[in-house]
Amino acid sequence: MSSYETVTIERRGSVAIVTMNRPQVLNAFDQVLRRDLLLAAREVNDDDTVRVVILTGAGRGFGAGADLAESKQEHWRVEDELNLEYKPLLMEITNAPKPWISAVAGPAAGVSSAFAMACDLMVMAETAYIYQAFAAIGLVPDGGATWHLVRTLGSKRAYEVIATGEKLSAAKCLEWGLCNRVVAADGLLDATLAWAEELAAKAPLSLRYAKQAVNQAAEASLAQTISDEAALQSICVASEDSQEGGAAFLQKREPVWKGR
Repeated sequence: MSSYETVTIERRGSVAIVTMNRPQVLNAFDQVLRRDLLLAAREVNDDDTVRVVILTGAGRGFGAGADLAESKQEHWRVEDELNLEYKPLLMEITNAPKPWISAVAGPAAGVSSAFAMACDLMVMAETAYIYQAFAAIGLVPDGGATWHLVRTLGSKRAYEVIATGEKLSAAKCLEWGLCNRVVAADGLLDATLAWAEELAAKAPLSLRYAKQAVNQAAEASLAQTISDEAALQSICVASEDSQEGGAAFLQKREPVWKGR
């Protein structure tokens, strides 16, 4: 297991808690955090003993977005930073072979909101909010935030959220489908961990390929989705876990999943 300057990893059985650890700046992203989080994500994604990952932030907020105080090297280009540093990290979460849950306390602002939304599931503290802060500083959303907002809210509401810079409360995020659950602020991590442990007890291949099917369905036609589901189902049907699941059902016992 590796050690990182700005990220911590805690394992609780089959659940890994990945914490962005720059609380003095509300976990704002600098180059070190981008690097550390990518390596940490790869570490937990490659660990077969980890079945569910929680992404959260240390201190009083999930994340304040990009660190505007970060010094930039000569000839720095924003396209390179977004495409070469943020994009691989966000896709590591999106394409992970296991579910990721964001546990959001305080603000998830700017590009940090994209990380919260990139996770497969989201739990928010009742005092948390999602904030597209870009218009306030003359910028546009990045990190795939527009992709998530448009697909969840529709284009008109997504544009309204971006243009007005409204801080979307946890209650509104739940109502609009941006998060799955809202819990008391002092019980955020415990509630998220309990849910993660519940998911970790389920069939790993089912979780993995259901996630892949959902991601593919967001971009495909109905006909293509049926074919994609069929291909993934064939993998599951041929697995040891499928045989175990059927046997456990008939024997009226809990299955013992192996993830293969």
